[in-house]
Amino acid sequence: MAFVEEVGIDLGTANVLVYIKGKGVILEEPSVVAINKDTDEIVAVGEEARQMLGRTPANIVAVRPLRDGVISDYDVTERMLKYFIRRTCGSSGFFKPKIMVCVPSSVTEVEKRAVKEAAIQAGGKSVYMMEEPVAAAIGAGLDITRPNGIMIIDIGGGTTDVAVIALGGIVTSNSVKVAGDKFDEAIVKYMRKEHKLYIGERTAEEIKTTLGTAYPREQVVVQECRGRDLVTGLPKSIEITSKQMMEALEEPLQIICETVHGVLERTPPELAADIANSGIVMTGGGALLHGIDRRIADRTGMSVTIAEDPKSCVAIGTGKALNSIEMLEKNRISRRKDSI
Repeated sequence: MAFVEEVGIDLGTANVLVYIKGKGVILEEPSVVAINKDTDEIVAVGEEARQMLGRTPANIVAVRPLRDGVISDYDVTERMLKYFIRRTCGSSGFFKPKIMVCVPSSVTEVEKRAVKEAAIQAGGKSVYMMEEPVAAAIGAGLDITRPNGIMIIDIGGGTTDVAVIALGGIVTSNSVKVAGDKFDEAIVKYMRKEHKLYIGERTAEEIKTTLGTAYPREQVVVQECRGRDLVTGLPKSIEITSKQMMEALEEPLQIICETVHGVLERTPPELAADIANSGIVMTGGGALLHGIDRRIADRTGMSVTIAEDPKSCVAIGTGKALNSIEMLEKNRISRRKDSI
């Protein structure tokens, strides 16, 4: 038994994080796989494959097997998981790890089964599923077992999960397919429309990281952006500002704020009072977008804090949850009885 590693996996649309009990988060790689179309062999996985996005020759294709928080390419996801599990747990066929995988709160039973199957095929001994907001709350160091209400906003790559948690389970939640990827898409769209400049996914992501903003900055930041001129078809570079990026991200940010508002509206009054006292906690890579906490605080009138290591919260929570599977299972069963 001592050899069975306990592994927590945050199977994200943008990144895969692997947490191993006693060691912490030991792997964080982009969810990208490069495949040779002629031989069907995997050329690269993770960061190496991400560098190839939009730059591959005709016979190599760099794919992201997860879209909007769910598996869009089952076969590639399974192979990617197998690669990461082998890299973190070794390739011994005797000792298979116990795996806890995270899924968005609105995921369907069919999508859950696909994730579970992929993890088992990739070498898991027993596979457990967990909802992302619960894992994020545990990873952020919050005590989810207390009767006090906790509100968590987890902005990942594919989905934004907003949930109110009490007594170890989700009381009310909503998940929207608007998150980091949609921010990138909004930047690409804005550059085409306003500047007639065509930029790739990776460039948009870099701009989001350096210039992206959800709340007016005290000082406007300026940066050069390179792409292809849609009029002449030639390479071109222009200067863009953080003010323009706030304009570009307005639509997805508005949807996230509306989602938070909607969940608060459906929250029982006692729990709403708890949240008003303790505030809202933000996790996920999207929480690092400049000023997003202030934007949500303005919209809700509540204090908003960003977890210490927002990107790793879900993976850490997933790993920690392996210690309290019984409690989580009990909550899931009781919730199922309520809904019958």
